[in-house]
Parts: sequence; structure tokens; C-alpha cells
Amino acid sequence: MSIFSKVIVPVVIAMVCVAGPPAARAQSAAAGSEQPSEETWNSIKGDIFKDRPIRDGAGLVILDAPRRAEDAAVVPIGMRVNLAANDERTLQSLTLVIDENPAPVAATFTIGPRSGVTSISTRVRVNSYSYVRVVAELSDGQLYGVKAYVKASGGCSAPAAANADATKSMLGQMKFRALHLHADALPEAQIMLRHPQNSGLQMDQLTRLYVPPFFIENLKIWQGDDLVMAMEGGIAISEDPNIRFNYRPNGAANFRAEAIDTGKDRFKDEWPIEKSMLVGAF
Repeated sequence: MSIFSKVIVPVVIAMVCVAGPPAARAQSAAAGSEQPSEETWNSIKGDIFKDRPIRDGAGLVILDAPRRAEDAAVVPIGMRVNLAANDERTLQSLTLVIDENPAPVAATFTIGPRSGVTSISTRVRVNSYSYVRVVAELSDGQLYGVKAYVKASGGCSAPAAANADATKSMLGQMKFRALHLHADALPEAQIMLRHPQNSGLQMDQLTRLYVPPFFIENLKIWQGDDLVMAMEGGIAISEDPNIRFNYRPNGAANFRAEAIDTGKDRFKDEWPIEKSMLVGAF
């Protein structure tokens, strides 16, 4: 099943988003007990992960998420795996799931085989009180998951922050930053992409019609000719996607990125790798 099969006609999604049982179950559980319900997760995890077992990733997989979000449309999420120096396993993918969102899978990040990536952060929309989960697949073929409960609501239907005309004129523009924060740690890089990321749940205030879904569905990043990561994204990735990650230098002189949105627009850019250098501007 496609991870975005739950993204359907905007009005139907809106009904699920605003009044559907999953959101009600989540907030009712939060109000009435210390342990929110796992009902939604139990109903979707088989489809998302093809009934593969998911082991407890505590201590191995780390999820950084706010307990209560300041802005439900821009919720910062950090994901990483802690592999010991003598652990020969590598990270294959990270899947970010927001149980109570209309399309629960926010993104799947497939990691390049020689990239060394162990940490990714981004910003997401959270539509109602929900568990946010990260499931890591390692090279041993096993899935390891962790979760955090995030209190936020209305993120999927929140109006765009940017002016629509300005966004259209700058659609696809990218920023890149590469930096080495600590001598004993891998360097990091950040890709920022101008895109409205319309969820299909937002209403045009003039026409009172729902704005059709329009978002980045594929993003690939390379260091030289080596793939760093490939993201399959959905409606939960916030407006103007921002992806930060660590990586293992391979001696290449350039980073490059290519993104494709649901309108089949294709965006490309390339940057020299220089510490703490910001290239391009919105």
C-alpha cells in the first residue's frame, strides 16, 4: 500500500481530520488516562510495514519531539540512531509516522549505503493529539521503533504562512548549508526548499474551497556521485521543507539535490561543500 493512500479528495480528508474517530480517540485518551490509546497504531502499522515485527528501539533509536508544540504546523522533529563504535550495523531507513494525521506516514528517508547518516531532523504538521513514531530499519534487517506523545492540533489545516504569489514566484528555490560543529562528530548539512506543501486540508479564504494537495513527494541528495538520502514525503512535511542531517565526507567537492513535487515540477541545485557557508537565498 502506498504510504499516501490515505490522501484522498480534500473535503473527505477534512471530514476525517476534523470530526473523524481517530482524532477523537486520541484526545479522549489523553484527557482520560495517562497512557494514550494504541488503537490507531495497531490498525495502521501492518499496512505501513507489511506486518513485519517492530522491536523496541529504546536506547538505540532516539526521537526528539516537543511534548506540547508551539505551532502545530511547524513541529520540530529529530531522529537518530545510537550505534556503538563496534556495532557493524548501518542505518538503512527512517520512517516517521504521526498516528492521528489523515495520512499517517509523514516521510520515509532511505539512507545511501556509504553516506554514514545516523541523524535527520525536519519539521512536520500534527493535526491532533497524537503519538509520533520513528521506525528505523538497520542492516540486520530488523525494524526498531520508538514513540513520543505530542499535544498539537490543527496543523494539517492551518493556512499557509507565506504569501501565495511570492511563494509561486520562488517555488523550488533551495538553500544549502554545510558545517562541522564538533571535531569529534560527523559534519552536518541542511537543505531548505521553498514550497507551499499544500496539504489538501487548507481552505482558500476567498473562494471557500479547499486548496488541492501540492507537496514534495521525492527528494534526493547526493555528495558527489554518492547518494546521501532519498526522501519520500507527504502532506505532513511543513511548508518550506527543511532537512538537516549528518554525513560522512567522501572527498567530493559538491552536494547536489533534486526534488519532485506532486505537480511533477522538478527542482535541481548544486553547491560546493564549505564549512558554515550559506549558498543561495530566498
